[in-house]
Amino acid sequence: MCETLPASLLEEAGDDRRIVFDENHMWSRFVRPAVIGTSVWRSLFTMQLKTNEFQSLFTDGLNGLSEVFEKHQHELRIAGGAVRDLLCGKRPEDVDFATTATPEDMKRMFQAAGIRMINNKGEKHGTITARLHNENFEVTTLRVDVQTDGRHAEVEFTTDWQKDAERRDLTINSMFLGLDGTLYDYFKGYEDLQNHKVRFVGSAEQRIQEDYLRILRYFRFYGRVALKPDEHEPETLAAIRENGRGLAAISGERIWVELKKMVCGNHAAHLLELIYDLDLAQYIGLPPGGDVDQMKRVWQNARAHAPKPMTILAALFHSPEDVEKMDLRLKVSREEKTLALFLVRHRRGLCRSHDEPDSLKPFTDFIIDSREPDSQSKVCELLKYQGEEKLLSELQRWSVPRFPVSGHDLRKLGVTSGKEIGATLQTLRDIWKKSRYEMDKDELLSHVKP
Repeated sequence: MCETLPASLLEEAGDDRRIVFDENHMWSRFVRPAVIGTSVWRSLFTMQLKTNEFQSLFTDGLNGLSEVFEKHQHELRIAGGAVRDLLCGKRPEDVDFATTATPEDMKRMFQAAGIRMINNKGEKHGTITARLHNENFEVTTLRVDVQTDGRHAEVEFTTDWQKDAERRDLTINSMFLGLDGTLYDYFKGYEDLQNHKVRFVGSAEQRIQEDYLRILRYFRFYGRVALKPDEHEPETLAAIRENGRGLAAISGERIWVELKKMVCGNHAAHLLELIYDLDLAQYIGLPPGGDVDQMKRVWQNARAHAPKPMTILAALFHSPEDVEKMDLRLKVSREEKTLALFLVRHRRGLCRSHDEPDSLKPFTDFIIDSREPDSQSKVCELLKYQGEEKLLSELQRWSVPRFPVSGHDLRKLGVTSGKEIGATLQTLRDIWKKSRYEMDKDELLSHVKP
């Protein structure tokens, strides 16, 4: 959940907004209606950020990068999600930069400064990656979309910061932050962040039609920002419903990246139910008629225990065939697919014993019998699914005991044929299980008849 930095000292005077700084707060006095040419854009909200998280970004690499742009009189700002994270008091994991310099300008600047450039795949979209002091910096020229097909955009470069902000998906992702700490907010993104609102920039329908994956990005950020599960703007949901079929043309890999993040966030059960209510499930690999009620129960059971995304989604699947169809569409990893199949196959059969409800025995027996390296992890996900909190806690502390007898031990006792060794080991393993894995080697070998 994103909690914005204190804004109790924000005052409004006409169209100018003022931040007053004192030593206990993060903002300093900064009043500037932005002047561009001869016009004043009253819609631009600016203020200045001075937090430890922001200051911590200024490594030798970033300082060096900043000097190059300053020398050539091109503006460089932090863009998008990193600004949002900084306003929430978080140090961003990834920092993207935007600039008025074109890719050709950047190449000339970096070559003149002896700065290495790597990975030129992004150049046609305006992105140059520079490497300074063992850090990579992705810098993208300001752009406007000239043509989109719902998946990709043809762009042309601009020096107009507002036009670049206009092409971004959500208001909270459309802000820029100057390296002096100045926030540039054209679409009330900071206000939306403070109010825990998730809104598209301008027309929801237009933004969605530019890239249909933005539907799932909207849900993901709703889970991160909104306080309550069902406070969507009706026109946003209407635009999503009307344009949902556009998701059919989006690659499964891109959909899965967004879906996973959404399921790990807040309000996941509500958002998955909404995906069904808005008739989107059929386009993103989820089964028609998925068991939404069961999914909501599983989410309640598991949410406090960091479930894997597939643990929640598995509740929607009626059969292993549903998992196979999902995999065809989303191309999930082998580990994710095997977890989904495991949960669908064992969610009813592998349960706590009625005779000994507090016993881990059915689960530990299964793990030892399966002899697969990740079986304990999968059984832990099953216990989250089932809401078995106490057993889960015990199993997380349990370690697989080592079976103390080997084929070499049996050969010493005169058991020589491979078939007989295999059968004897299995018999001894069953005896060992019944002893709750407590019998040692000598006790077990006493059951072998030479």
